[in-house]
Amino acid sequence: MVTNFLENNHLVLIGKVSSEKRFSHEIYGEKFYIFDLEVPRLSKALDVIPITVSERLITNIELEIGKELVVEGQFRSYNSYENEKNRLILTVFAKDIAEVKEEIVNEEEKKSVVSNEVILVGYICKKPIYRQTPFDREIADILLAVNRAYNKSDYIPCIAWGRNARFCQNIEVGTEVKILGRVQSRKYEKKFEDGTSETRIAYEVSVSSMEIIDKNNNEKAEVETAI
Repeated sequence: MVTNFLENNHLVLIGKVSSEKRFSHEIYGEKFYIFDLEVPRLSKALDVIPITVSERLITNIELEIGKELVVEGQFRSYNSYENEKNRLILTVFAKDIAEVKEEIVNEEEKKSVVSNEVILVGYICKKPIYRQTPFDREIADILLAVNRAYNKSDYIPCIAWGRNARFCQNIEVGTEVKILGRVQSRKYEKKFEDGTSETRIAYEVSVSSMEIIDKNNNEKAEVETAI
């Protein structure tokens, strides 16, 4: 079976540049940069998402703060070793970037455009952690392994709500699932053994729908968020 890695992991973001670009790394003479993109939620809150982009995609685009862009790509992860500890770093790897043309996308059209959507097909690689908040809201933490070319995988943290979260309690490790959701950012306080702490930003996929892929029976069990 041939795996379509572009279908396994595909996202589209529409937002505004909120930082200067900064050098990330270089591979075979090709330089890559990182910049932050502010993507609005329906609630008017903003998710600030790091975008990794090749210099070859932005030869005709000035990444000015406030410029509105459409970014198409994949949500990827890599391991960073800091102070002898492993840390999972998440970023959007851009496959295509374009400026939003105001004459094409007016304010009314913008309201109907999905500005943050990601589709992932992967395998549950840890037992989902189900819990309830003090206000009885149901949440489940999921870690999804998404295959990439050259025998690599991206490990994507996801969070499910409501009956999606309840459904996750019974999913076994190794189950293949398809997730539709959005990339979100959130701040949290990391506390250290010496009593100090620092503010960090976590990135994850907020699940809007999920289905189990059953290749043996060619059937799919689907659950949609009821919130």
